[in-house]
Amino acid sequence: MNQSEKAILFGSLHRKGEPVILYNVWDAGSAAAVAAAGARALATGSAPVAFANGFADGEQIPMQRLFEVARSIAGTTDLPVSIDFEGAYATDPEEGARHVGLLMDTGAIGLNFEDQVVGGEGLHPVTEQAARIAAIRVMASERGVDLFINARTDLFLKQKDASAHEALMPEAIARARAYADAGASGFFAPGLDTAELIGALCQASPLPVNIIMRPGVPDAATLAQLGVSRISHGPYPYRAMIERLTEAARTALGAASG
Repeated sequence: MNQSEKAILFGSLHRKGEPVILYNVWDAGSAAAVAAAGARALATGSAPVAFANGFADGEQIPMQRLFEVARSIAGTTDLPVSIDFEGAYATDPEEGARHVGLLMDTGAIGLNFEDQVVGGEGLHPVTEQAARIAAIRVMASERGVDLFINARTDLFLKQKDASAHEALMPEAIARARAYADAGASGFFAPGLDTAELIGALCQASPLPVNIIMRPGVPDAATLAQLGVSRISHGPYPYRAMIERLTEAARTALGAASG
């Protein structure tokens, strides 16, 4: 399949009530392992990619290094590959779109694109974020690729008190609608954990909803019943691998003194 065909396939996997499962990867080796396990598509998380390369999260990994990682992952599989591109390393819509074009040059057919001010405070105003999304869509359309723009809102992730999440729902829904109008393909709401609110978002959103699987989130079967279209695992596969590696290393290094 060419890039355009992979993008179309990836979009088709986002079905309400029958979510695509993305067990997030961070390099070519992890991508090959997850592909061999039966994945239908691959996606990175920004934190594990940064950590695996010796950087902090939040666009601290140099953009060119990220492109190298993306290219190595796309080159190891025929599956569609989506890259967590955070805020596209730009606030200006045209500059962000140009950077996403460079990301597409690696073979990626989708990206996570978040509305928080990376390295700053708060979220971009909805009109400004919609303009950034629209510029990316125009650029991708000119290339003839139905790029999957997974528009992420950080409303819930930034509010650690889950009891306050219900009050954020009107803004979340307004952002989902604005992002859809701007050309987004999906709506990602990390940090939203409550079944009732997840169901309400799925019902109101014009875009397929992505929920991250983390402690406290309903299981995959329940998320499917709630209408979720995409379940990702974010940094948790990487964290689990590092924990196992650390424990195995501790055992091996302590064997001689045992």
